[in-house]
Amino acid sequence: MKTKNWRIFSPLLLLLIPLVGMLISDEVNWSLFDFMIMGMLILSLSFGIKQLLQATIKYKYKALFIALFLLVFMLVWVELAVGIFGSPMAGN
Repeated sequence: MKTKNWRIFSPLLLLLIPLVGMLISDEVNWSLFDFMIMGMLILSLSFGIKQLLQATIKYKYKALFIALFLLVFMLVWVELAVGIFGSPMAGN
């Protein structure tokens, strides 16, 4: 049972990258809120892909929907980071 819980939260290990970046350089400046938002984005992406892989049968559909999930994830991430679309949720 422990391994299942570990697999659910293992994508959050990606948050170690900006954490280490903050320790090494002054150019990476994330707040606790940034870590929480990115954690929610990563968990929702991994949960969505996991559900998709269990629900769909054809490889073609799996690849298409995973590509769409990744595209939406990247667009939201870039919008939050630099605000390429100029929405109210835009970053810097």
